[in-house]
Amino acid sequence: MPNNTIRKTKIISMFCGAGGLDYGFYKNNFEIALSIDNFEAAIKTHNFNFKNKSAIKADILELGTKGVLNLIRERVNNNDRIGIIGGPPCQGFSRGNVYSHSDDPRNRLAILYLDIIKKINKEFKIDFIVFENVSGLKDKKHTDTYSEIIRKFKSLKFTIHEKKLNAVNFNVPQDRERIIITALNKEHGHTYTLEESKNILTVHDAINNFPEPLYYKKGLQSKDIPFHPNHWTMQPKSKKFLEPEKLTHKTRSFKKIRWFEPSPTVAYGNREIHVHPNGNRRLSIYEAMRLQGFPKSFQLLGTFSEQVTQVSNAVPPPLSCVIAKAIAKSIKS
Repeated sequence: MPNNTIRKTKIISMFCGAGGLDYGFYKNNFEIALSIDNFEAAIKTHNFNFKNKSAIKADILELGTKGVLNLIRERVNNNDRIGIIGGPPCQGFSRGNVYSHSDDPRNRLAILYLDIIKKINKEFKIDFIVFENVSGLKDKKHTDTYSEIIRKFKSLKFTIHEKKLNAVNFNVPQDRERIIITALNKEHGHTYTLEESKNILTVHDAINNFPEPLYYKKGLQSKDIPFHPNHWTMQPKSKKFLEPEKLTHKTRSFKKIRWFEPSPTVAYGNREIHVHPNGNRRLSIYEAMRLQGFPKSFQLLGTFSEQVTQVSNAVPPPLSCVIAKAIAKSIKS
């Protein structure tokens, strides 16, 4: 049974995606009151996996501050305490995006996220804020944007904890660096300690002994896929799969991951899904989900390409669980 303080803290999740970040708070007994994203397949996935079906499809740019506040008023009472979590779209900051630049319009979503929070803070009692983004956000070309983000956080007069975290240190079999900024209401003090795992998990730990997946074909539905509804992948049509020993971990389009190391970052284009350690095919969606740390019970909905996007964009659930647990302890104290 959650303690009373945590039970009264309701989560508002912006840019929620499939719910990787939400999942950690859900598992730590917070109530997911409202989740917003503009990707319809992700909203369907979110509502399929979370019992209270809090997710709605909406464009935060179109909603603006007024629209977001109206949605919150529908789900939250004035005397409720809330926590706000979100990872604004990161393609404009990603080092994997060779065309990223400081003027990418998507970069403004991170600023809008904080502008909306500032307005929310005037009407509701915010216990904490979580901001997640790629480590490229701190690159030199994004200095102005990052400085503005930090300035806006400080203007809220919360206790700020800014960390570059690698998911591999938090029970995720994947090398995935992200910037996590946590802002705690000062009435909760300054306690905020993330518990790192003692062991590094590998690809072998996550997906060893899985049966072969089904290959994508037109008309194939999740109910037709044995083992797990997301255990499907693309047909290995390239001749490169006929010589798996020649595939290496250094390329982009045919990066073969290694059994006894953590996976490289799960962030794929449709033709860039990492190659299975055996070298004869690409990973299945479900294998990628397990490398992200999603539980076996979780299912992604949508087309194959929509599932690729969802698993790539997600915050690894074990990492979100650690963040949520640290915040819960802070609130309780």
